[in-house]
Amino acid sequence: MAFDESCKIWKNGKFIDWKDATIHLASHVVHYGSSVFEGTRCYKTNKGSAIFRLADHNKRLLNSAKIYRMTIPHTPDELNEACKELLRINGFEEAYLRPVVYRGYHSLGVDPTRCPVEVAILSWKWGTYLGPEALEKGVDVRVSSWNRLALNTMPSMSKSGANYMNSQLIKMEALQDGYVEGIALNWNGSLSEGSGENLFIVSKGTIYTPQLSDSILPGITRDSVIQIANDLGYEVVERALPREMLYIADEVFFTGTAAEISPIRSVDRIDVGEGRRGPITKALQDRFFGILSGGIEDTHGWLDYL
Repeated sequence: MAFDESCKIWKNGKFIDWKDATIHLASHVVHYGSSVFEGTRCYKTNKGSAIFRLADHNKRLLNSAKIYRMTIPHTPDELNEACKELLRINGFEEAYLRPVVYRGYHSLGVDPTRCPVEVAILSWKWGTYLGPEALEKGVDVRVSSWNRLALNTMPSMSKSGANYMNSQLIKMEALQDGYVEGIALNWNGSLSEGSGENLFIVSKGTIYTPQLSDSILPGITRDSVIQIANDLGYEVVERALPREMLYIADEVFFTGTAAEISPIRSVDRIDVGEGRRGPITKALQDRFFGILSGGIEDTHGWLDYL
C-alpha cells in the first residue's frame, strides 16, 4: 500500500497538505506513545458513498481519550463532518479513515498534562487487510507466545497507540513464523483476540466470542456481527474461552474494520473444520457486505452517506 501524497489531511480544524502534516520530534507522543485513534471505512454503495458506523467510531475515540484524560477540543458532530468533508475533498468514493488524537509539543516527562491535545484525520485507499483471498479462502494463524495486557495494567477498552506495541509483537512473530496473523491469550490463558481483530468461534451452530473482561477491544465490527448473527437467528455467547476450542471448532473467524469478516482456515497448522470458510461465516459475510453495498436494507442505520 502506498499513500497518495497529493491528498489533504484534517488537522486541528483545518485541511492541510499531506506533506505539511508533521510533528516535532520532542512531541510527547513520540516518546511516550500518548495517542488514541480510530479506523473506519467508507464504502461505495448503490446509493452513493457511505461511512460505516461513523458516529460509533468517533464515540469510541472520545471514550478512549477520556480514559487517558485527553480532552478533545471538537464536538462529535464536528469530527463526523470533518471525516465526510475530508473524503469529499480527496475525491474518495471508497477509503479508510484514521482519526488520531495525540499529545503534542511542549515538554517531556511522564506527566503529559502540559502538552497540547492535537487531533488529525487521515484517509487513504486500503484493500483487504489480511490479503486479497482472505475473505473467501481464509488465513493461517498461530497462537502467539505474547499475551494481551492483564486487567488493571493498561486499559484494553481504549484504542491507544501504546497498546499496539503489544500488537506489533504478536504480528511480527506470526509473520516471522510463516503465518498471516496471531491470536493472543489473556493473562490467565483464555482466548483474547488477534493483533488487530476480534475473534469468533462457531461450534455446533452456536457462535462464541471472548467477553470484554478478556482484554479485548470493544470492536464496532464485532458488535455489528453480533447483531447480524441475531438477525439471522444464531445464538451468540460472550464468555471466557479455552485455547483448545480453536482446534475443535467448526469455524473460526476474525472481525475488524480492516479485516472486516475474515475466516481462519487453520490454527497452529491444525485445520479449522474442513480447512475452508464455513457456512455460518459465509452467511454473516453475505449479510454484512450486502448492507455495505446497499443491496440489503440497512435496518440498523449503520451507513452515513456523504
